[in-house]
Amino acid sequence: MRTDDFDYNLPDELIAQAPAEPRDSCRLLVLNREDGSVEHRHFYDIGDYLEPGDLLVVNRTRVMPARLVGRKTTGALAETLLLRRREDLDSLGRVWECLVSPGRRLKPGAVVEFRPGGAHAPMTAPVVLEGTILDYVEGSRGGRLVRFEPKGDLSLDEAVHRAGHVPLPPYINGYEGDPEKYQTVYAMSEEHSAAAPTAGLHFTPELIGRLKARGIRWEEVELEVGIDTFRLVEEDDPADHKIHTERYHVPQRVIDAVHETKASGHRVVAVGTTSVRSLESSFDASVPAFDPPVVARRFEHASDSAAEQGGDVVARENATTNLYLMPGSTFHVVDAMITNFHVPRSTLMMLVSAFASREQVLSAYQQAIDERYRFFSFGDAMLIV
Repeated sequence: MRTDDFDYNLPDELIAQAPAEPRDSCRLLVLNREDGSVEHRHFYDIGDYLEPGDLLVVNRTRVMPARLVGRKTTGALAETLLLRRREDLDSLGRVWECLVSPGRRLKPGAVVEFRPGGAHAPMTAPVVLEGTILDYVEGSRGGRLVRFEPKGDLSLDEAVHRAGHVPLPPYINGYEGDPEKYQTVYAMSEEHSAAAPTAGLHFTPELIGRLKARGIRWEEVELEVGIDTFRLVEEDDPADHKIHTERYHVPQRVIDAVHETKASGHRVVAVGTTSVRSLESSFDASVPAFDPPVVARRFEHASDSAAEQGGDVVARENATTNLYLMPGSTFHVVDAMITNFHVPRSTLMMLVSAFASREQVLSAYQQAIDERYRFFSFGDAMLIV
């Protein structure tokens, strides 16, 4: 297996630059793993592929205004992207792991001042936040530890909201629409993520209501999405890639719902790769198996090595995961997946190629390109059953 095996050619004009309106009007490609067949629908048809008793599991995380553009004391522009709060280094939560640019000029000791308006703020505007580079983050390109100090009587969160912006992926250029369109309609109030769980962007309150009225269950986990989600695998062998670590929460009510769903013979349907990673990270092979066992439906191309070895899902609160799912990995919990179309050579391409087969996924992607689907975060959706 090589990283090149997960590459494909995508015309630039198929990279979506704005969300569909309304959200659930986007297109939906349905891939059946049993025979590799593909159907072309719209997302508002998703209920046609779900049965009463099936369980939808979504990631309720909210994107924070993590993109901070400021100036060094020399006047030069500098950008900081908040990734993860490091309470272990500062009890007030003012030290963060960040990506910075330009990395060569932001060495330990450098100070960046942030004003409302970011890069367009005049130098005479009041500074609401100051960041001091403390150290490099080991193994991270452009990664820094930064201590932030709010100015005046502002709290850190207030200062970040005044100076920061919701960070859109680098392949979205010039979007000036409602930033709330890059949040799911069911997102929590607290802001913890540097990127959106984009498979959930297609749901509307009305669609959710129709699904629940039909007896389709709905539960929520939280995984704090890091910007490394979008990072390409640069190693020739994908097994050499070091995947990022993210914080996640799977409450007991979700575990109970998974047990009840499996016991009744229905499916656990993960909305997005972040929900997949949360659920699969909650599986513990060392604990006694629930009866009936919590085992995802198997397919010929999937690994069966752990399917009959016991284990169960357990609640996880404030846990971390660096679970790396690639072809050959075993899925213990998830039976079907709603996802977007992913960037070539990414860990997300490898994850969906582990859930279906690489050949099925690449064939479906080529059909989507031929049919002029819209790709990536603001793009169309895919259901793998």
